[in-house]
Amino acid sequence: MSIEAVDAKTAEDALATRVDLALLGARMDAPVSRSKGAGPSDDGHVVLDGANATLPTNPDSPYAVRGGRVFNGALDLGLSVEPVRRPRFYDLKTADGVRYDKIALLHGRDVLATTVVQTCIRYAEDLRCKFCAIEESLRNGDTVAAKTPAQLAEVAEAAVRLDGVKQMVMTTGTTAGPDRGARPLVRCVKTVLDAVPGLPIQVQIEPPADLSVIQELKDAGATSIGIHVESLDDEVRARWMPSKGLVPMAEYDAAWDQAVRVFGRNKVSTYLLIGLGDDPDGLVAGAGRLIDRGVYPFVVPFRPMVGTLARRDGATAPSAALVRDVTQRVAALLRAAAMTGADQGAGCAACGACSVLSAAGG
Repeated sequence: MSIEAVDAKTAEDALATRVDLALLGARMDAPVSRSKGAGPSDDGHVVLDGANATLPTNPDSPYAVRGGRVFNGALDLGLSVEPVRRPRFYDLKTADGVRYDKIALLHGRDVLATTVVQTCIRYAEDLRCKFCAIEESLRNGDTVAAKTPAQLAEVAEAAVRLDGVKQMVMTTGTTAGPDRGARPLVRCVKTVLDAVPGLPIQVQIEPPADLSVIQELKDAGATSIGIHVESLDDEVRARWMPSKGLVPMAEYDAAWDQAVRVFGRNKVSTYLLIGLGDDPDGLVAGAGRLIDRGVYPFVVPFRPMVGTLARRDGATAPSAALVRDVTQRVAALLRAAAMTGADQGAGCAACGACSVLSAAGG
């Protein structure tokens, strides 16, 4: 076997293991994890071979973490694992008495994430996205309904100073106004950057009816923007997102194109969930069209979270073969277009933990 063939097989084996870990998780302790919320996983946060990763903490997994290594039985798979330590900023409270971890959470080793408005007009059971649990953490008392710009600035400053946070993600539930919840993020971005100048921030919104807010977010100082569609198939969208799926794809196209004009190529991203029932060839072709318009398709394996309708109704994660196939093909398209998640500067694709794209070279 040639050196090239050996290298290709090694890379294939490493990707297969990474996909298995994403779906099956590992027997391990994870001091930092997330449960419920806007998604896409309620896994433990680790650094896997130097990269952020979210893995289910699964006592039944064939994989185990021992001594900072991943084992399958007695076999050391050659992957280093370091659980993300509990950040020091979690021990603090805001000036108005709210625990910092109710305002924002650490994702991976260096990403601060917050849902600015923890309610959504689409959360009634007959309207809800079946993979989302945005209001469950609020019902459990783990967060507050609306974070103020001052609270976010206070937490961000402490997270950067105490725990080395390098980027921030601000998402939000959908509201009834024409901005669909985007405009409050403008004030939040400005206030955080007043407190922590230069902190890269990604904002995540639905396509706003008023596209001018996209320019306002950029002018406020946002680095990148996520406009998440989850599926490009209207039948899948209607089945999984009975309310959000009514937003026409033409509105997504208009919002993506405006965002690329404002933020630039590869500063705009969208989630595509593997395992909702999309035709794999159609999903990959759709990802290619997104890449052509300058949008990074962040393909992520669907994993039913605690608190979601999907979990309640017995939905299961996709097969490893499907995740590997779609991820490899999308990663190849991204490489051909010279687009990487790291170049987003901030956000889910820049972190990469919930996907296996980076392991596939995307």
